[in-house]
Amino acid sequence: MNIEDILLPPKPLKTEKWQLGTLLSNEIPENGIVLVFCSDYRGLKNGSAEILDFKKVRKELYQLSRLDFEMPICDLGDLISGKSHQDTHYILQEVLSMCHYKNSISVIVGGSNDLAFSLFSALNFHQKNINYTQISNIISLLNDSEEITEKNFLAKIFSSKEFSLKNYHHLGYQKHLNEVDSVKLMKEVAFDVIRLAEMMNSTERTEPFFRRADLVTLNCDAVESRGDGFSVNPQINGLNNREICAYMKEIGLSENLKSVGIFNFNANSEALLNHQLLAQIIWHLIEGINIQKSHPVERLYETFWVLIDDDQFAFKRDTFTDLWYFGEDEKVANLIPCSRFEYEEAIRGVLNPRLIKN
Repeated sequence: MNIEDILLPPKPLKTEKWQLGTLLSNEIPENGIVLVFCSDYRGLKNGSAEILDFKKVRKELYQLSRLDFEMPICDLGDLISGKSHQDTHYILQEVLSMCHYKNSISVIVGGSNDLAFSLFSALNFHQKNINYTQISNIISLLNDSEEITEKNFLAKIFSSKEFSLKNYHHLGYQKHLNEVDSVKLMKEVAFDVIRLAEMMNSTERTEPFFRRADLVTLNCDAVESRGDGFSVNPQINGLNNREICAYMKEIGLSENLKSVGIFNFNANSEALLNHQLLAQIIWHLIEGINIQKSHPVERLYETFWVLIDDDQFAFKRDTFTDLWYFGEDEKVANLIPCSRFEYEEAIRGVLNPRLIKN
């Protein structure tokens, strides 16, 4: 499959030397970041695949500062939607595989939330035991048709015998928008389900759910809307503009990040601020990735022992990042990411059940 047959290259935009646009290329780099924009929203009820113009987002993104970013960044262009929605899923998986072979982090912008299925499927071809974190206000576990939609893609991931899912974390769900049974089922199978209220004001408590993520997807419905809607399903409640940018930086800081999806964005919005927010969401993600790649490989860890009743538990602190882990194992990869808050709660005699559920 030739890349020029499935992607429309972006039109050049004039930028200053200090701006991000001067860093962008149109070829998939080795060990870099690849942006792909998508117009296929057929995973939504009554969604279409009409060609959308992401020029406003690109203009806002290209004009942001390049800072001291060292990782090569590519804007591959706009994905040409397939004849059917299933065709788009297939085409997108091909593009994602190209990125994985180059060891580049793919960032898919636009399209309906079910395209997360393609991100998972493409990554599953290249590795097993995937850690997947999703930010979404909705938990839908329907499995009502063969066609992939935003309502059933999660159930298809969970039920597929071909997929290798190690951990799944669902962040930002809102109680008043969800069926009680869906949330209850997620908790019964020991998946972490975090309410919007637990994510507001600070990233500290939920940062551990991003730290080892291989794949992260954002449903823009989980972001507070403004004007004519930031998402195609605008919501009055959600993460605000500062919070979502802070979380995107945390996503970029993931130690294992391979792919990111930003879905359900309202590309037809007339409000410039919505395009500006999406651009800054992408920028903060890129900043986080660059910071993570600059971290030293060798780390030092302080160990803190906590006695609860007759049991002793170990917490470790990375002296470089000030991030916390739970467990006694000498290999950090076998420790469970946690927060300082969870350590302080343990000192008070309360141990978060998720730390010992395995």
